[in-house]
Amino acid sequence: MERKTKIVRHTDLEVYQRAFTAATEIFRLSKQFPVEERYSLTDQLRRSSRSVAANIVEGWRKRRYAASFVSKLNESEGEAAETQSGLQFAVDCSYLDPKEAKRLYKEYDDLIGMLIQRQNYTEKWILAQSK
Repeated sequence: MERKTKIVRHTDLEVYQRAFTAATEIFRLSKQFPVEERYSLTDQLRRSSRSVAANIVEGWRKRRYAASFVSKLNESEGEAAETQSGLQFAVDCSYLDPKEAKRLYKEYDDLIGMLIQRQNYTEKWILAQSK
């Protein structure tokens, strides 16, 4: 669990750091995709992978309300699964090395697990409401 050190901002969250790193790596790897995929697979894979990190940030900032927090993490989880689908297409189309894709796919599996953990234990993350 990430609570060993004080978490002040979203950049302190391991789940955010890993999502950001994975999205950056997908961007780098997708530069080698064919030009004809620019507005389809390349664009979609980049957008879904970046959306994982972006929704974590939104959830972090909306953690005063459990429903908003969970909703954003759920969106992030969906985007992570969409990214996994894009990775599968990239391998099937021979745009991406299967070993690279497998490693990234597993990273998104780990991220999904971390997101589900937070959704299941929101009380550890939600800001206390003042009365």
